[in-house]
Parts: sequence; C-alpha cells; structure tokens
Amino acid sequence: MLVSSVEPITSLYVHVPFCAHKCSYCAFFSEASNGEIISRYVKALIREFELVAADLKPRTIFFGGGTPSLLNLKQWEEILKTMERLGLTGAAEWTVECNPATVSLDKAKLMRSYGVNRISMGVQSLNEDLLDRLGRIHSREMVFKSFDTLRAAGFDNVNIDLMFAIPGQTMQIWRDTLTEAIALGSEHLSSYEVIYEDDTPLYAQLKAGEFDVDEDLACDMYDELVSRSAAGGFQQYEIANFARHRASTPSDVPDLACQHNITYWRGGSYYGLGPSAAGYVRGVRTKNWSNTQLYCEQLEQGKRAIESREELPPLKRAGETAAFGLRMNAGWPFEQFKQVTGRDLRHEWSGEMNKLIQQGWGRLDQDRFQLTPSGLRFADSAAELFLR
Repeated sequence: MLVSSVEPITSLYVHVPFCAHKCSYCAFFSEASNGEIISRYVKALIREFELVAADLKPRTIFFGGGTPSLLNLKQWEEILKTMERLGLTGAAEWTVECNPATVSLDKAKLMRSYGVNRISMGVQSLNEDLLDRLGRIHSREMVFKSFDTLRAAGFDNVNIDLMFAIPGQTMQIWRDTLTEAIALGSEHLSSYEVIYEDDTPLYAQLKAGEFDVDEDLACDMYDELVSRSAAGGFQQYEIANFARHRASTPSDVPDLACQHNITYWRGGSYYGLGPSAAGYVRGVRTKNWSNTQLYCEQLEQGKRAIESREELPPLKRAGETAAFGLRMNAGWPFEQFKQVTGRDLRHEWSGEMNKLIQQGWGRLDQDRFQLTPSGLRFADSAAELFLR
C-alpha cells in the first residue's frame, strides 16, 4: 500500500472499458463485453483500489467508460463493498456514466445506497435515425424511461450528454433534440461536436466521401446550444458544459457544475484506475495500459498496470494548467492561477494574452484573463498558445 505523509489525493477516476457495442465515433479504449474478462477486470480493479487507497480521500469520484452501467448487480456490489471497506465512499460528488439501455432500478438503488449521487447519461441524440448512425444501442424511449428510473431511485443530479454536427443532423433535428432534452429537467447538460478520430467507422466514412463536414452548420448548432440552454435555465461554465444554479447568490461556476471535471480544468491531482486510465498526481502524469488482459495480469502480480510515467517540469505543468483552465467561461483569476501553479499568468504569458485580445478571442480584466464567446468556440487553438 502507498503511504504518504502529504495530504491525500481528493479526486478519483475509474475507467470501465466494456460496451455492449462499440459506437461508430468512439476512440476511447473500450471493448465488447465478455463475462469472463469482466469478472477478471473487477478483481484486478479491486486490487488497484487496495494499492492506492492509503493516498486517497475522495471528494470527487467519476466512473467513466466504456459503459460502467453494463456491470451487473453482483459486480457493482463487489466494487462498492471494496470501496466502503477501504474508506473510499462518502465523496461529495460521485458520478457514474450510464447508457440508457443498461439502467435498471435495482442497479440505480444499489449505487445510490453506497453514496453515488450523480449520473451522467449518454443520450447523444433523441432522433432514432441518428442513434442508428452513431451505433447507439438505446432508443429514444429508453432515454425517457431511464430518466424516470433514476429519479425513482433517488437521483436528483443527472447529466444529459448530447452530440451535435452528426452526419445527417439538420438544424431542425438539433432544435427538436434540445427542446426535448431541456424539457426533461436534468440538472446538467453536456454537449460536444462530433470529432472524427482515426480508427473509427465514422472517420472511415468521411474519408470515403460518404458525407461532408459543414463547419458553418456546426458553428450555428453550437450557438443554438448556448442560447437554448440559457433560455432553459442552464448556466454555461465551460465550452461544452451547462448546469443549473440553485443558490440565490450569482457565481462564476453554477453549484450543480461537475466538480470532478473542474479538478481537471483547474490543474488538480487525481488518481486514474482501470485500463487506459490517465492519472495526474503531484505533477506526475501516469497512463495505464490500454489492454484489459495486460492490465489484469499486472494487478494479479500485485503491481499497478502503468504503461508510462512523466514528471512535468514546473513551467510546462503551469502552461498545461493555463490551457485547460481557459476552457471555463470564468477563465483564470490571476490569484487562483498563482496559488495552483506558483506562476503569474500576466508575466509568463502576456504576449499570448495580448495576441488573443487583438484577435477578439480574449478579454483582460483587473483580476483575470478569460476567453470571449468567440474565443471559447475556438478554445483548443487559443489554448495551444499557452503550452510550453
């Protein structure tokens, strides 16, 4: 077990690499489910929990995938009991990603009873043709049924995940999807433009000329997302993330924002467990093997399945932190950036900030630097300037 004299790490990511079916756009490490390998994975994951537990006191936990909700009741019970035994439950925010086709009341109640208090549901679209195009296994009806199931199990913090600029998606289809998704009354909305990544069926279709990418339509869809979500009571706090704010006092970050993701954007440390999971602990980045069998073999030998380790020099680490943090609408308050990195954004990156201001992509205030609405739309390009 790890023994540490410093403060324990407060964020934990767990990767569950199994899917009922691989979606046509997905480049994350995932594989079709198989009973034998899933059982082996659960035992290996329990061993990995045991190896890091002494250095963990989670305030945020996120189970992502793959499809975490694909694990059966018994497998979830094993994982949750282990976490309870090791003192890893009780996080202020504990998210599990779910596919609408794999949500059951028993499973939802079990998760809730151990302290899971936030669900992120991968809806992607409410149009049957587009769901087929993406290779999703759920129907639109399953979305509404699963949402009701989660509410019945006691979940009052649910995120809905949507995609836009899907091949064949018109503006009217997108508007209809937003109308229905917002009407569900979820606490959080995430929405991403389709990305065409190598080694995915969607990328192969694009290269084969089966469809074209319409960048102007994608920009218009993003604008529609921002305006519709605001009208629906959501506050945008990051390029692709919108949450409700229940407190009476206004805030840069709504109180139902995903705190785990904010850990990433604000340069915080976190452990990453499971095949392919990345971790970032006290300036050292790690990545586990993207191979479930190899992951299991390593843990069965009593060691973590880490493929690579990289210790970032302080300036490089600060540059990455600056880049990630600019994804948030609030940008970087200078004092907060200095607390996190020990660097002054105004000194190290003044040229880059001025360049973005001249482009109309950045705004400098007395206490912070942030991207403008048009800068947020091209945040990846803006962020590259800050990398060292």
